[in-house]
Amino acid sequence: MSEYFGNIKTSAVTIATGMAITLKHFFNAVHRKGDAGLDDVDYFRQVDGLCTLQYPHETIPTPVNARYRLYNEIDDCIGCGQCVRACPISCIIMETIKVATDDLASCGKTKDGQQKKFWIPVFDIDVAKCMTCGICTTVCPTECLAHTPVADFSEFDRNNFIYHFGNLTRLEAEAKRRKLAEIQAKAKAEKEKKAEEN
Repeated sequence: MSEYFGNIKTSAVTIATGMAITLKHFFNAVHRKGDAGLDDVDYFRQVDGLCTLQYPHETIPTPVNARYRLYNEIDDCIGCGQCVRACPISCIIMETIKVATDDLASCGKTKDGQQKKFWIPVFDIDVAKCMTCGICTTVCPTECLAHTPVADFSEFDRNNFIYHFGNLTRLEAEAKRRKLAEIQAKAKAEKEKKAEEN
């Protein structure tokens, strides 16, 4: 019988302790209205004050080294494909077209001055599959792939989670492929002609 009343006493003390902590935070939050101090460096060290954020007007700041949504600076991408090979879940899809010699100037260079040798009509990242491991950003030689601090990107349609970063339209890509095929066919014909002469 004493164990029964002991359990009731423990329950009452536990409830009273929990309610006391809740009331303490409630009254402390009343004294801090308006700015939640989200821009404050010591935000996560706060003990007292607001417990609930008024989302989306207030959000928890993302850490500097956070890995969230992927972004590709396509003007710096050389089309090496290392990110595609390194991705453990194959969420990156890339297609490349070799740049013709007379197109090198229009293809451009990366920010560190490296000549780009491939057009990249397709560079798609399926962020719904991405597990933000960061391997693709690590192997990227030009550091054009990066994780952004954008953590909230909900969508109603799953297709909106596929981000397109290609540097050519479909028609431009077809024109580049035709031009490259013509150059290769011409080079092959010349090679065969030289082989026959010898």
